Amino acid sequence: MVETFQALPQAQSGSALAALGAYLAEQHYHFITPTPLTHQRNLDRLPGMAQDLRGAFGWNRPFKAGLLPPQLLNALVDEGAVTEDAPGAYRSQWRCSSLGNDRLFHSGYPTDAPDAVFFGPDTYRFARCIQAHLSSHAQTPRRAVDIGCGSGAGALVVARACPQAQVWGTDINPKALRITALNAALAGATNLQAVESNVLREVEGMFDLITANPPYMQDPKGRAYRDGGSGLGSALSLRILAEAVPRLSSGGTLLLYTGVAIVDGEDPFLAGAREVLQGFNGRWQYEELDPDVFGEDLELEGYATAERIAVVLLTVNAA
Repeated sequence: MVETFQALPQAQSGSALAALGAYLAEQHYHFITPTPLTHQRNLDRLPGMAQDLRGAFGWNRPFKAGLLPPQLLNALVDEGAVTEDAPGAYRSQWRCSSLGNDRLFHSGYPTDAPDAVFFGPDTYRFARCIQAHLSSHAQTPRRAVDIGCGSGAGALVVARACPQAQVWGTDINPKALRITALNAALAGATNLQAVESNVLREVEGMFDLITANPPYMQDPKGRAYRDGGSGLGSALSLRILAEAVPRLSSGGTLLLYTGVAIVDGEDPFLAGAREVLQGFNGRWQYEELDPDVFGEDLELEGYATAERIAVVLLTVNAA
C-alpha cells in the first residue's frame, strides 16, 4: 500500500517567516549556531545593534529597520515574528541556522520559554550520525520517523537524502511542529510530515529507520526541549528506546543520540539500555561521541553526584 501524505500542517508557505526564509536564501545567508554559553559570550563581547543579517537572525541582536526590505519587515512585525523593542530597534523572535545547504528556523535567544524550539551543536552531531548511517547502508528506508523532531533537522536530513521515503517528524510541542513544517516547506521536502505524537503513540506501523535526539538534561525549569526526566535526565531516552525497538521493521535501525551523566565512572543510561534490550533479536552498539558537554551544569544541585556529562549514540539493528 502506498500512503499519501496530506499537506504539511500549518506550513504557512505564504507567511512572512517563509518570505524571510526565501530572502535569507537569496542573500546566501549562513550561520552556525554555537552553545548557549558561547552565544552569550559573543553578545557580551560585542554588545549593540546587528550590522548584518547574521547579527540579526543568527546572533539575534536588535537591528535597524533598514536591514530588511520595508514590506518584509512590516509583514514580519504584523505576524509577530519580529518585535519592536524600542523605537527603531527590532528583534527577531526566531533565529536561522545553516544545516548543509538548508536554513532552519528555531527559537530566538535565549531559549527560556517552556515551548522553545532548540537548535545547537547537538543538532549538528545528530545530523552527522544520520548522514553516516545513510551513506553506509545500501538499502534506502521506505518509512522513517524522527521522534521529538524540534526544528525538524533530523527528519529533514532523512527526507533530503531519501526523497522516495515517507518521513514523519513527531513532537508534543505545537510550535515545533509548525516550524518543522515550515522548514520542510522551505527545503522543498514534500515527503516530510510533522505530526503531533507522544513518542510514537499517534503514528502507526513499522519503520525502517527511527531517529531520536531527545532532551537528556535534568532541567530545574522543566523546559520540554531540555528536560529528560528522572535518572539525571535519562528517563525519556530509555522510554524512547523501549517504545521504538518493537516498531522496527525487519532489518530496521534505531539511531538514539542522547546524553548521560557519568556517576563514579559508571554510565547509568547504558545500564538501563542493557535491561531494555535483554532478549532483543538483533544487534546493537554503543558509542561515546563526546566525553564532556554542558560542564557548566555540573554546578547545579541536581548534578552533585555527576563527574561529567557525555553524549552518546546507541544504534539498534533489528534482525
